[in-house]
Amino acid sequence: MTTREEALSYGLSFPGTYQDAPFHDPNWQLVRVEGSKKAFLWTYERDGFLNLNVKVSPEWRDFWRSAYPSVIAGWHQNKEHWNTIILDGTVPDEEIRRMIAESYDLTANTTTMRIYEAVKKIPRGKVATYGQIAALAGNSRMARAVGNALHHNPDPDNVPCYRVVNSKGELSGEFAFGGSGRQAKLLEADGIEVVDEKVDLKKYGMDV
Repeated sequence: MTTREEALSYGLSFPGTYQDAPFHDPNWQLVRVEGSKKAFLWTYERDGFLNLNVKVSPEWRDFWRSAYPSVIAGWHQNKEHWNTIILDGTVPDEEIRRMIAESYDLTANTTTMRIYEAVKKIPRGKVATYGQIAALAGNSRMARAVGNALHHNPDPDNVPCYRVVNSKGELSGEFAFGGSGRQAKLLEADGIEVVDEKVDLKKYGMDV
């Protein structure tokens, strides 16, 4: 990811977001969350490179800064809660996306975070449906929002989205972290039997 278009496009892929240029300066383009109107992604050029300002949780702030020299304390923002990513080609795309997704989650701080917390409750050896996760997150009608949130999961190591299947027990053909084959392998590693890209919900379904 090296261009403003790529960064803005990814930011706008999250639900309930819109682009804004509040300073009447085309160099500053933001992506905000509808409703609260809070910005979670700032884009601007500085010193010959595109910069991204993203919100960051305290436990990850210093990790990102130490992992990549091109991730620095937030420029012109609260340095306790914001980082600046300099798009000079040294930070992997997947890490940039993860930081943007994390910023969105912290700024939206509503449905998406509840979804991730619900997924964390699925025990090893069990699966849950999108509808069940939606209900655990507070709204049984937002199964589609669950799918979207999991597709943008910023921390798959701790939010086990591979344990979520559809109402028939079928795996996701568009599993964001390696396709259905990868999802099947992760489930099998949990001790769950997968037959024809499907899990027996009566046997492995989580009790909600």
